Amino acid sequence: MVSVNVLKPKARLSNSNILFLIAAVIFVVMYLFAIISFPNSFMQFQTFFDLFNLNAPLIIMTLGLCIVMIGGGIDISIGAVCGLVTMACAVFLESKMGSIGGAILVALGIGVAFGILQGYLIAYLEIQPFIITLSGLFLAQGLLTTLHKDPINVTMPAFVGLRDFDIVIAWLGTKNRLGVFIPSEIKLGTVIVVVLLVILASLMKWSRFGRNVYAVGGNSHSAMMLGINVKRTIFITYVLSGLTAGIAGFVYIMTTGAGNVGNAAGAEMKAIASAIIGGTLLNGGVGNLLGAPIGTLTLLVINELIRAAGVQSNFQAMVSGLLLYFFIVLQSVIMSLRDRRRFGIALPPWLRLSGKEQTVGQGES
Repeated sequence: MVSVNVLKPKARLSNSNILFLIAAVIFVVMYLFAIISFPNSFMQFQTFFDLFNLNAPLIIMTLGLCIVMIGGGIDISIGAVCGLVTMACAVFLESKMGSIGGAILVALGIGVAFGILQGYLIAYLEIQPFIITLSGLFLAQGLLTTLHKDPINVTMPAFVGLRDFDIVIAWLGTKNRLGVFIPSEIKLGTVIVVVLLVILASLMKWSRFGRNVYAVGGNSHSAMMLGINVKRTIFITYVLSGLTAGIAGFVYIMTTGAGNVGNAAGAEMKAIASAIIGGTLLNGGVGNLLGAPIGTLTLLVINELIRAAGVQSNFQAMVSGLLLYFFIVLQSVIMSLRDRRRFGIALPPWLRLSGKEQTVGQGES
């Protein structure tokens, strides 16, 4: 009796995973370089935790934006919506009816309202996402300045206690110059980031909605022929983006303890850069939500390196722009090399497109 061994094809990384892997490697290399260059700062565990503690709102906005971009859209209103939510929560908390639960409802209500409005206009009336979300940006900025022009410090005792609450990791920390051990601290904003990351990444990875978003972003016409409700899928992505912007606004005021006209100004551009650096393509269909914090942290580490080196602050924007150029070109090159129909280049099996990806397109996580 002759036995025949059937060799199973080796698993190949999808476009989303290969771009995420590259982003993760670049972040690790950048952080190791930072540790070697400035050990006194970056060797401390608290420095790493503070990247999350101080920038949790940006990471949350990037998560929502990644979902929209994977679906083939864009949302440039998230920074202004976040700022509006922050100011609205500050005004509400300082009013006679102020309460933490009410402020949370205000934040979620504003975010979802913008998501529903913009999602409906984009998905069902088929208006260009850039135009609609640009209008949303102007609307949120106008409402923000109309609501209150001066900064507001929230002094409500219950909220101050929430703002100052820390999760102390007693066994993890560093010693200061006097030899006193200082434990590491994690803010509630970081906990919210982790919870949202797990929920949204699981939603995009294992739910039917997540698969639909990748399919719509890869090729909306093919998705429609497969029976996917394209308009509803796009609509829900913008609702989720508005929801995360609202959550980010509440986390922002929970981090700073104040509402200001300049809150989250320009955050949408940082979120777009973070999403691209984390491996999300602008043309849709490819992205991994785990890359959202990776891209954000990479951008932040570079800015911290520039600041630690004593270089002028205007170089931060220059370096961020050059880094964005680099990642866009890198993604384009990788996507071109992985397409064996266009290039007869012998690549390692794990770097090639799977047969399913060649047939369907880029809508696979």
